[in-house]
Amino acid sequence: MSSKQGGKAKPLKQPKAEKKEYDEHDLANIQKKKEEEKALKELRAKASQKGSFGGSGLKKSGKK
Repeated sequence: MSSKQGGKAKPLKQPKAEKKEYDEHDLANIQKKKEEEKALKELRAKASQKGSFGGSGLKKSGKK
């Protein structure tokens, strides 16, 4: 047998990320970012219920 192995090599395991300690300022920023994401998600849901906004961009004239 040859020393080379066929097939895909297994990736090396990554070390687990350490838990970061946040101060009050960082926690406030994280909370604010989560609230903004939630607000954006709600707006997207409302917009999708109403249908397309502004049309598809193709304007049709009544003339032929």
